[in-house]
Amino acid sequence: MLSLIWLLVCVLMVVSAWKVFVKAGKPGWAAIVPIYNAYVFLQIAGKPGWWLVLLLIPIVNLVVGIIAMLSFCKNFGKGGGFAAGMIFLPIIFYPILAFGDAAYAPVAPAQA
Repeated sequence: MLSLIWLLVCVLMVVSAWKVFVKAGKPGWAAIVPIYNAYVFLQIAGKPGWWLVLLLIPIVNLVVGIIAMLSFCKNFGKGGGFAAGMIFLPIIFYPILAFGDAAYAPVAPAQA
């Protein structure tokens, strides 16, 4: 029974990630390809591709991941609270982002 629940949760997360990628104009299949999905996530967040290397470094990846998630959510019109939900309760917040009315609208980076 527990295996079935775990399988359903995994399917929900894959479908949600697929839908979010499609909303952002990226191929949905990219959500299921390891490493490449992180690269596409960074593209959606508006971060440079070389940040993928930073995501592979322990401890550094926590900071970079949080910054990227904040930008990711911002590009869907969501704030920091939603980003915290995506980090701590992804099983709830990814489907909200995927199946809700949030639209991808990239925010231009601030000019110095």
